[in-house]
Amino acid sequence: MPETWVGATAKQIARAVRRGDASATQVVADHLDYIRANDDQVHAFRALRDSEAAFEAAEVDDQPDLGHLPLAGVPVALKENTPIAGLPTWRGSAAARSEVADADHEVVRRLRGAGAVIVGVTRMPELGLWATTDDDSAVTRNPWNLERTPGGSSGGSAAAVASGLVPIAHGNDGLGSIRIPAACCGLVGLKPGRGVVPAQLGREDWFGLVEHGILATTVADAAVGFSVLAGRTPGKLEHPPRLRVAVSLRSPVAGTAADAANREAVATAANLLVEAGHDTVSADPAYPVGLGLRGLATWFAAAYRDAEDAGLLDAKLQPRSRRHLRMGRWAWNRGMIREEDREGFREKSIAFFGDGNYDILLTPALARTPLPARSWSSRGWLSNVTACLRFAPYAAPWNISGLPALTVPVGVRPDGLPAAVQLVGPPGSELTLLAIAGQFELLHAWRRHAPGFPIAATPARAR
Repeated sequence: MPETWVGATAKQIARAVRRGDASATQVVADHLDYIRANDDQVHAFRALRDSEAAFEAAEVDDQPDLGHLPLAGVPVALKENTPIAGLPTWRGSAAARSEVADADHEVVRRLRGAGAVIVGVTRMPELGLWATTDDDSAVTRNPWNLERTPGGSSGGSAAAVASGLVPIAHGNDGLGSIRIPAACCGLVGLKPGRGVVPAQLGREDWFGLVEHGILATTVADAAVGFSVLAGRTPGKLEHPPRLRVAVSLRSPVAGTAADAANREAVATAANLLVEAGHDTVSADPAYPVGLGLRGLATWFAAAYRDAEDAGLLDAKLQPRSRRHLRMGRWAWNRGMIREEDREGFREKSIAFFGDGNYDILLTPALARTPLPARSWSSRGWLSNVTACLRFAPYAAPWNISGLPALTVPVGVRPDGLPAAVQLVGPPGSELTLLAIAGQFELLHAWRRHAPGFPIAATPARAR
């Protein structure tokens, strides 16, 4: 038995708990001790559920049969905009906090039903709007380099997993909010396709853009987490057949392009694909001229509608958020948000993969180095918008199209930060994307945690 379960994978923990080699109570206590001792390094958590998590871990241990629980005793962190019964829903700041939820979101119910124990909620930027994570109470930091952001908006979840505070964490992704933090922090991050996992985030779910997913250190953990959220029985990933993969460096945002480190990450991934037996060809998906403007308008209006639904239009939000909502009200009232535009791009995107053209698309995950970890929430709206678009332009189109997309690590950049790429597929290709990521993991294994994490000085609990 290890001195501590901190640093173990979700599958290792669940297997040990199911076999009786460890108790959920012991595993959760180890992680809560570690979080309390070390979260001040990265500021990943908004709040812990200390007593509640201990009680729920004991309930897992008391079950007579654990064999049906794929996440038995696994400590999991939830992004703070997802309702958990008995907790407020913060939405990125004290000003954006909603009342205490009286019921769990469906993804929370599914995680609990699989035996997971929710240890706390992780930080995000206000209203989930930005690719950095901070507010006036803390700046969330990247465990790989504490002077850099872990990304956003699921930045707290990514920082928690990359530092070993939890083995897996929940995130949601409206315009890249799982995949961007996963790329910043060297994790596997999957955004499922539209309708695969229940959304239920606000009245419009950002007009169908938001999907729930998992951030993990291994493909196996990402796969079991995805299966649980999707309401499926976890199974072994199958070796994919020979695939035709389109490789594209083209940015969907005019005036932005991947830097040398991110281009090299794509080259590394392309070589791994060939080594795994797949075919690669240079090909760019269609990014219509109006996609950028329509995408921005949708981003603005989605935030406005979500804030209206949550009763936050008159809240004392950050200046950047208030301006964003004003832009959203303007775009919404002028009819700039049209479902036919989104459906048109979805059809074009599906056609890119159809008729035997390509099975998978490979792109950069980021365009630049993760932004500095600083108080972005005190900066102006335009500064935030331009910084986010230049740093992470590649993710958003696949929310608009509703296609599954995954970030996977491919080593370390020259500056010591993780290298990562994005894989995109047609509807229903989540397991294929994960299987390809599994091939990458076998051929070119990555560090599971940031250097120096989990912190070795964490004392083992007395047994």
